[in-house]
Amino acid sequence: FERMASLETAAEHERILREIESTDTNCIGPTLRSVYDGQEHGLFMEKLDARIRNHDREIEKMCNHHFQGFVDSITELLKVRGEAQKLKSQVTETNRHLQENGKEVKLTTSMEELRQCRVQQRNIATTIDKLTHCLPVLEMYSRLQEQMRAKRYYPALRTLEQLEQTCLPKAGQYRFCSIMAENIPKLRIQIRDTAMSQLRDFLESIRKHSDKIGETAMKQVHKHPETLGLTEFSRHGPTRPARQKGAPAAIRAGMGVNPLSEHDTGILDVEDEEEEDEVPGAQDLVDFSPVYRCLHIYTVLGLRDVFENYYRKQRRKQARLVLQPHSNMHETLEGYRRYFNQIVGFFVVEDHVLHTTQGLVNRAYVEELWELALSKIVAALRTHSSYCDDPDLVLDLKNLIVLFADTLQGYGFPVSQLFDMLLEIREQYGEILLKRWNITFRQVIDQDNYSPIPVSTEKEYRQYTSQCPFQDPELEKLPFPKKLPFSEFVPKVYCQLKEFIYACLKYSEDLHLSSTEVDDMIRKSTNLLLTRTLSHCLQYAIKKKNVGLAELVQVIINTTHLEQSCHFLEEFISNITNVPPDTVNATKLYGTSTFKDARHAAEAEIYTSLNAKIDQFLQLADYDWMAAVPGGENLAASDYLIDLIAFLKSTFSVFTNLPGRCGHLICPWDTIKKMYCCTHGHISLLISRKIKCFVNCMAHLSQGKTQQTFTCFSQLQIKSSIVLYFLKTSRF
Repeated sequence: FERMASLETAAEHERILREIESTDTNCIGPTLRSVYDGQEHGLFMEKLDARIRNHDREIEKMCNHHFQGFVDSITELLKVRGEAQKLKSQVTETNRHLQENGKEVKLTTSMEELRQCRVQQRNIATTIDKLTHCLPVLEMYSRLQEQMRAKRYYPALRTLEQLEQTCLPKAGQYRFCSIMAENIPKLRIQIRDTAMSQLRDFLESIRKHSDKIGETAMKQVHKHPETLGLTEFSRHGPTRPARQKGAPAAIRAGMGVNPLSEHDTGILDVEDEEEEDEVPGAQDLVDFSPVYRCLHIYTVLGLRDVFENYYRKQRRKQARLVLQPHSNMHETLEGYRRYFNQIVGFFVVEDHVLHTTQGLVNRAYVEELWELALSKIVAALRTHSSYCDDPDLVLDLKNLIVLFADTLQGYGFPVSQLFDMLLEIREQYGEILLKRWNITFRQVIDQDNYSPIPVSTEKEYRQYTSQCPFQDPELEKLPFPKKLPFSEFVPKVYCQLKEFIYACLKYSEDLHLSSTEVDDMIRKSTNLLLTRTLSHCLQYAIKKKNVGLAELVQVIINTTHLEQSCHFLEEFISNITNVPPDTVNATKLYGTSTFKDARHAAEAEIYTSLNAKIDQFLQLADYDWMAAVPGGENLAASDYLIDLIAFLKSTFSVFTNLPGRCGHLICPWDTIKKMYCCTHGHISLLISRKIKCFVNCMAHLSQGKTQQTFTCFSQLQIKSSIVLYFLKTSRF
């Protein structure tokens, strides 16, 4: 029990000690009273002393731990004391100064100086702020002036827009800002007018140099057709082909920057393009920057529609000028070339603008222009080509049109109408060829001697047989010298026929026609040459004045050989066109009928000549009715009758001079038979006429006159019997 009481006392003292330590000094009275009221205050005092000693030890430890810091603090405090003395002196001096300035006059002066200083500070701050806003305006206006002097109008317009919308509102209402604001519309008008002036200069320049642009483009296609991806295409397929990676595409690739971008000037970088493509394109000759620049400027000004309408209107006017041919264009090929060069140059420029601008010209506009141009080109070519009568010029024109069409085809324009028109010109070309060959054939006829060709050596023989197909085994066996049955007319005409075929073939080249179409065109033209031109020339040879029987016989011989050569002529056409002659619907040559008709005409001319000659002899009939009749003397026939018989003998001797069996080959039995019938008919008619005359006149004649008449008829019967016997027994 005592132990428990001591523990409780100790706990109570511990509580009291904690309360004393944690309680304010003014409030520990009740606590101490509770200690004195108890009986253990001595014990409490012991505990209190023990607690004090414990705290003293802790304080001592703490002081020992912080002693160095304390020393340092004291040292620092000593230093501060000196500074405090200085501060005290300054405060004293300031106080004295304030006391002196506190008087009324000096205070007013100081306050005024302070106010002015404050105003100056405020003005300086305001000026700095305003200059901060004005300097960008001045710098931008200075840059604008530099861009205007450098003629960089599109960047100047952008600067002007930024100056008006951003810088001037921030700068405030200053006089120079008002002046700048008033000048902005004037600067816009100046930029717009300058850009339009440059565009007009550009349009005038390309109008003058469009022929050079077109010439370059056509030369490029002529030298490097693969650069445009040109392949054989159908004349009836007007679809626009996909663009190849050729020269035009490569040129556009070199200008791949968006034309409407802010930093694009639209100027062609020719050096870079030449590095990428060694073959210069037609666009390398033109600087399109005025177009791009003017387009950008009008777009920024909100006048893009005005610019597009103006550009298209001016280009339409230029198109009409370009499409108007010169009145003497048909006289030389150079006139056609300039005409085509200008058209190609015009559409090369439009195609380039189409693919390097966004909407300045569209596909419909270009196609409309091309349709207009195509109709005018076709009409102009039809008109001017009709004046041409030189086949070489027509052929050169055809090649030029093909090059023109291929060039524009490479740029995607449909050209089927041009190839259709070339087929129309083909008909005209054929007519011109027929006229030229008509002159050639007439020259051959006029220069021909109508005599068989004499050959003295094998070389001469082979030379003639190589010019025209001729084979005669029996003639080849004969020794030299010998004669070919035909005259120079045959090999010359055959060679000219081949030359005509070659001329037709030249025109058909590069027209993208099939072999069958080419073969058909050549055969039709050759048929016209045979049935019209050569047939008329043969008629000219037959009907020509002073053509004797020998010449007519030679014409028959010549036409016979030409008729036999028609088969070889068909083979020649098949070989150069690679079309078999037995192809279905293949046109056949009409040479056989042509030469047969000519031969029949020659035979008819022979009959007509014989009839006319015999009639002339008969018209000379004159009898001497008063001639004396000596007794027993034989009377002679009249002179005209003797001449007639001599003429008939010499005429038919022409056939006896033909070598060997050539007569059968060159002058058929039908011809001889007709000649026989003609002569026999005239002689029979002569006899019948004279018999009638004899019956009518016998009653009025004396014996001498009757004897003269009988003598004439007897002589005529004898001579006519000789001639008829010769005809009947002839080897033909």
